[in-house]
Amino acid sequence: MSADGGGLSAEAVVRLRLAIGRLNRQLVRASGDQDLTAAQLSALARVEQHGPLRLGELAAREGVAVPSMVRTVTPLVADGLVAKTPDPQDGRSQLLAPTPLGLETLARIRRERTALLARRSARLSPEQCRALEAALPLLELLLDEPGTP
Repeated sequence: MSADGGGLSAEAVVRLRLAIGRLNRQLVRASGDQDLTAAQLSALARVEQHGPLRLGELAAREGVAVPSMVRTVTPLVADGLVAKTPDPQDGRSQLLAPTPLGLETLARIRRERTALLARRSARLSPEQCRALEAALPLLELLLDEPGTP
């Protein structure tokens, strides 16, 4: 507990940051044969979850500027992971949607990363598994800043 009685101690924050960072790098390596950047993978997953989306909508959901999103999406389109189609509401705009290859790529990456976590969690005792499961809602609370979409 921190000195003021709220939040984690400085040491605990450092340990949490290191553990999350290292685990994330290991998850990325678990699907190492894919050539997607973290931004591209996030954009592809967001389009899968919320698509079809206009480029500006995707940029807003990802919290980046439209020019940055253009640089992120262009290789996804070129690699056949995302398709652009005319927006029926506005012919000047295009909608982004995942292609079958994009969906297959996301599914494969998720399977590989899930398999790594399943192998790692199999080493835990039943009590440790219960403790980790109990901590999941707390970790999920750390995902977003209050008041963000």
